[in-house]
Parts: sequence; C-alpha cells; structure tokens
Amino acid sequence: MSLTVCVAQLNPVVGDLSGNARAIVEAARTAYAQGARLVLTAEMSVCGYSAGDLWQRPAFIQACEQTVDDIAAQLAELTDLTVVVGHPSGNADYRTRCVSVPQHTNRVTALRAGQRIASVAKQKLPNYQVFDELRYFAPGTEFCVVDVEDVRIGLLVCEDGWFDEPAEAAVAAGAQALAIMNASPYHMGKARDREKRQSVLSQKTHTPIIYAHMVGGHDEVVFDGGSFAMQADGTLAGRASSFVEQNWMLSLKPQAGAAVRVQADIAPEPERDGQLGLPPYQYSYSSAEVWQALVLGTRDYVRKSGFKRVVLGLSGGMDSALVLAIAVDALGADNVRAVMMPSPYTADISLIDARDMAGRMGVRYDEIDILPPFDAFKTALAPLFEGRPEDTTEENIQARIRGTLLMAISNKIGSLVLITGNKSEVATGYSTLYGDMAGGFAPIKDVLKTQVFALARWRNANDPFGTGSNPIPERIITRPPSAELRPDQTDQDSLPPYDVLDAIVMRYMENDVPLADIVAQGLDQAAVDKVTCLIRINEYKRQQAPVGIRITHRSFGRDWRYPLINGFREEF
Repeated sequence: MSLTVCVAQLNPVVGDLSGNARAIVEAARTAYAQGARLVLTAEMSVCGYSAGDLWQRPAFIQACEQTVDDIAAQLAELTDLTVVVGHPSGNADYRTRCVSVPQHTNRVTALRAGQRIASVAKQKLPNYQVFDELRYFAPGTEFCVVDVEDVRIGLLVCEDGWFDEPAEAAVAAGAQALAIMNASPYHMGKARDREKRQSVLSQKTHTPIIYAHMVGGHDEVVFDGGSFAMQADGTLAGRASSFVEQNWMLSLKPQAGAAVRVQADIAPEPERDGQLGLPPYQYSYSSAEVWQALVLGTRDYVRKSGFKRVVLGLSGGMDSALVLAIAVDALGADNVRAVMMPSPYTADISLIDARDMAGRMGVRYDEIDILPPFDAFKTALAPLFEGRPEDTTEENIQARIRGTLLMAISNKIGSLVLITGNKSEVATGYSTLYGDMAGGFAPIKDVLKTQVFALARWRNANDPFGTGSNPIPERIITRPPSAELRPDQTDQDSLPPYDVLDAIVMRYMENDVPLADIVAQGLDQAAVDKVTCLIRINEYKRQQAPVGIRITHRSFGRDWRYPLINGFREEF
C-alpha cells in the first residue's frame, strides 16, 4: 500500500484570494481523480508571496482566514483527501495588535472533510536579501505531524528546512516523511543549493523529504518551481519541472519498520553552460534557466499588472535587442511593439539592424525622427544656455524625448513600456532619469553587460519558446556598444571595459568586498575608485527606477537599501 502525493506547483497572484483558491481547488480535484490523497501547495499559496504590508492589514488577514475555510468547504465531499495550504494567520483586530511586536504567523494548515485538522507556524523567519518576515510575523514554536492513510507526515514551512531543529522535532514526534512548503525566490544557483541542503537534512534525520515549491513572477522576484523529493539517505528521489505550473505526482511507499521510500519522476537539471565574473567571484550558470526566469518574470509582471501588450524603444543596440527577444518569447509577437527613434547621431547601421531584428521577430515596428523636437528644445533653451558649450545636457534631452514618446504611446494604446537598461548601467548611472529610465518594467535590470552578450548568443542558438531562431543580427552583438547621443560615442569612453566593470560590481555590490581587497585581487585601483564612486552617487536614480527581474543573490531592489544622502567614503 502506498500513499500518492501531489505537489500542486501553482502560480498565485498576490492578493487575488478567490483566484488562488480556485486554482488550489481545481488542482486538488484533478489530483484526487488521479489517485492522490495528499495535496501539498506552497508557502502562502492562499495569498501569494510576498504580500508585504498587506500582511499588516486586519481585513487582509481576515480574508485569508475565510479563504482557507472556503477551500476546505469546497473540497469537503472528498472526505479522504488531505490538502495543505499556506496562509497568514493571527490576531486581525487592529485595536489589540501591537505593531512593534507582530502577532501574525506564517502558517500551513492541513484540510480534510471540510475541517482544519492540523496547522503549524513557521519557526525560522528569514530577514535577509528580499526577506523581512520579522517585520510581519512572530515565530512559531510547535511542530506538526499529520496522519494520511498509513504515513505520518511532518509539516514544515520554507526556512525551517534550512535548520535541523524543526525537522528533528517532527521526526521525534513520529514523522515518517517531511513535507516542506516553500516560496523561495530564484537566483542563479539557488535550485542546486536547495537540493544540497535538503539532501543533508534527510540524511541527518534519516527521513525522506518532499520540497513543495511555488512558480511564477511577483514584482522583482521569480519563483522557479522545480519541486523535488529526497530519499532518507539523501539521494534525489524526484524533481518536478521548473518555471511551469504542474501537478507533480509521487508515491510514498512504507517499508519494513517505519521507513518510507519515495517514487517519482526526475526532470533533468539544466546544463550549466555560462561563466560570469572573474575569480574568485566567478560562477557558472545555465543560460536556459536564466532565460526562462526572464521570460516568466516579464510575462507575469505584464499580465498580473493588467496589461496585454508592451512597447519598447529599439535602438539597434544590444540591450534593446535582448529585451525585444525576451518580450516576444514572453508575450508573443502580436503583443510587442518596437519603436526606433533616430537622432542626428544615430548610425545608419543602427537603423538597418533595428529593422532587421524587428522583421525577424515579426513585431510591429515604427520609426519616429526625434530631430524636430530636439531642435525645438534647443531653440527654446538657447537664451538660457547662451555662451555654454553642448555637453551631457543635450545628450539627456534626446533620451528624454524618447522617453516622452514611449510614454505617450503607452498612454494612448495601453501598452506597458519596457525599459532596456542592464545591471552594469543601473550600477553606474549610465542612463538618463526620465529618459531611457522612463517606463514600467525593466526585464534585464539584474543582468550584467557581459551576461547580456552571452545570453544573446545563447538565444541565437536556441529557440526555447518557438518564436523564431537567430533573432538578433550578428552585428548588434559584435559592434562596440554606444548610446549614440554624440558623434562617435562608445560606452567605453565613459566606463571601464565591461569585464572589469562587472567584476567590480560583483565584488562591491553583490558581495560587499572591501575596496582594498578588490584591488588586492588584481583590479586596477583607478577603475575600482571610479566604479564604486559612480555606484554611490547614482543612488538617487536607482530609487526612481522601475522594478526589474532579480536573477542574482543581490539585485538593485529590495536587496539593496542604501541611503540617498550618504557622506561615508570607504578608504582603500
């Protein structure tokens, strides 16, 4: 006799309680028809993760609690089905709630026959990177074991699986298998880290583990799915697909004594084909995995925000080309519009390459000459600028004209503007506030320039979503990057070579390496001084920039919380 388990790897929308409940009920009914008697959903599956300060709203907590009961009622007739859902719980009365000491808990609850049969609160509350759960929740202290047919299942919540004590307490109470409900944001290498940790935990507790994960994009984070299971000896027993919704089925088979063995399919691990950075801050990654994260994050942000279409400025350069390819893979060519806005300094080959790529991708393509409005701005400002030579002011006017045109198109036709800046530019402020930073979403905001080139070559060699092969003209990839805002301009006129720049950003911004240590690792002190100074003085731009997809362990978003006014200067 074995217990069939379904991990309902779902894509919730934060705050859409009725929609999330409907997805849970539909997944549970489908799984039940396929023989499952235990259905596991992710941490906060009822309300989505992260709900932020919604978790402090009494009405929101009350609505989440009611939704849990509604799910139980809708599945009540399936009397032998146990469904585990994740939700916030606690004191929803604002008159008695002490804001400085959270009373709510991050909880998973087991439902059966229309009732809540068991519940447990998360004990270990993460408060690092994008997490700030200590702001919202009090830690749990109890453990929970649920009997499902002939198997005793210990329930844990996400971070509890990164510590030994919660799992050991559940096993000591008789758990034969552990089910860990998770909402763990993606970054490169995170999937492998999860599996390594749960392998260690299963060996320590001599207990199989089911890791139930979420999928989908929410604001800057992406949840990558890839739910998995470990045998009691720490070997991988099964893995669900990544970046897609799935009812992943597995079986728990009791053995002699109290032992349980897992049977499940194993989805393949993606090949690690890319290298990023310079030693010792260098790591490998899967281009296919990163591409899926960028596409899913873009698709979900656009659609969950209520948009159907996007528009972007296509310059004939590398960054906008990559964003166009991501957008078409995410939304389809019919929902993507590209606008080329040449200036007096736009090279003919930029126009040729932009037209070529738009044709390859099959998107609507328009051209708007910005020379007339540029001349109008210069004429209007001439009395104020008399006697002063042209400088970055005139460069920024061109960028702001383009931003205004794109926002006008967005307002008129209801398309979300995608901005095309990469992480190297975001770090150093190599962008124009209210110009090329104007828009609603930044797909490659956390992608370093060196990785932009690598992903472009990967996408030209692969067609993962069937939208067209070799979409990016080779010349876009090979020609020197340029903003084309003055004659013969290239990015490297103002910035160090991108491999050096990115190596500094990885050390200073992503890993908090002291300046002296960065120089000791072989990077030029003048370059280090310049890049870190640019990072410091451009904080005001970043805090006004649109949200973008997080693919590293530290992005410019909730991971990065520096003051706008900052008088500190680190010495070498």
